[in-house]
Amino acid sequence: QVQLVESGGGLVQPGGSLRLSCAASGGIRSINAMGWYRQAPGKQRELVATVQSGGTKNYAESVKGRFTISRDNAKNTVYLQMNTLKPEDTAVYYCNADVTRVDWAIRTIYWGRGTQVTVSS
Repeated sequence: QVQLVESGGGLVQPGGSLRLSCAASGGIRSINAMGWYRQAPGKQRELVATVQSGGTKNYAESVKGRFTISRDNAKNTVYLQMNTLKPEDTAVYYCNADVTRVDWAIRTIYWGRGTQVTVSS
């Protein structure tokens, strides 16, 4: 069973930094895109950043220049370095991965359970 486990969330003051990690495990043959999404209270889940297996990255306009997504393909792990955090970055952050399993040839999107990021003074 494929699992994605996020870590690294917490409480930080405006202007501070956090680094999120998300490790995928469980019968994985390969992973195509990996990404981070977030959902603030009362709002829809939105894309933060994605990274393809070849390294191509995509960012939401609201985080460009402040957040950096990266991945370690050998560890099936994706990271999100968040700098110059703002109160409006407060949300639950979810990672996802486009996975091909060893026992199932069809690509499937898996999600983590989320990690809370709170930016407040």
